[in-house]
Amino acid sequence: MSSLPNIVILGDYERALRRFSNWEKLEKQANLIFHHDPLRDEALYEAVKDADAIAIVRDRSPFNEAIIARLPKLKFLMFTGERNGTLEASALVARNIPIACSPGGPSKDTTAELTWALILGASKRLIEENKLMASGGWRDQLSVLPMLAGERLGIMGLGAIGSRVARVGAAFGMEVVAWSPRMTPERAAAENAKAVSLDELLSTSKIVSMHLVAGPGTKGLISADQLSLMRPDSILVNTSRSALINMSDLQIALAAGRPGQAAIDVFDIEPLPANDPLRNTPNLLVTPHLGFIAEPIFEAFAKGITETLEAWIENKPVPHPYKPS
Repeated sequence: MSSLPNIVILGDYERALRRFSNWEKLEKQANLIFHHDPLRDEALYEAVKDADAIAIVRDRSPFNEAIIARLPKLKFLMFTGERNGTLEASALVARNIPIACSPGGPSKDTTAELTWALILGASKRLIEENKLMASGGWRDQLSVLPMLAGERLGIMGLGAIGSRVARVGAAFGMEVVAWSPRMTPERAAAENAKAVSLDELLSTSKIVSMHLVAGPGTKGLISADQLSLMRPDSILVNTSRSALINMSDLQIALAAGRPGQAAIDVFDIEPLPANDPLRNTPNLLVTPHLGFIAEPIFEAFAKGITETLEAWIENKPVPHPYKPS
């Protein structure tokens, strides 16, 4: 019977990890098991019950105190990126099980890029125009499109990603306004934006792009009352966290015409169930959480996993130990 440690790799939906790092050394040091499908609850337990070490891609596999208590063999856990919202780290700390993470890669850049892909895709009707061409058509009555230049871009959250999105908007000739719970005129002015109230941002912006952390003061921030303020020709874009928006209210609001469109990359349940109505909601452009899906990011993930697990097996300090706050 093998005396090698059992290492379980979870959440490799894209089957990308082997592609971006050299796993030969680890293959000799451990029994590696990769899981590519989403796993939760009992299915997750069955996958990891004999694991000595677990590596998770992002926060795709939720580990709460109850499931951690059922893993007496577990000696080490790591995840990619620098935060994990579905891990009860205190349960590992209580058992003196070390935790590590890995570099996240340039996800701020890729998320800003995707934000503008969604803005432009929705405002220029790229999906509809492509279908028109594929069906043998040319232009139709909806092909005469509005411009973004001269319009107002409302940024909710002017941090690392929001500021990138704002700069692109300014380059397109848009007026940039910003709001967040702690926004100041000086903070906005540093990014050539104007600080406004949330109500003003929602009611006057052609594009509203969300870049807030989903915390106690922002979860459910956008619901029916806020959506009703939006312009009938506006586009609401969310590449941050789905918890910022009441998604049921958004579907109703889209049917009522305020906002006119939405473009969403993040969802309450991921992967989004195949029969979820959001997949086919009119005036809603959806993508499968692509904000951080890019080659350099998965290279950072894959190399982070192999380097960390090799260090753990060899009883060396891991490169990026995680210390819960």
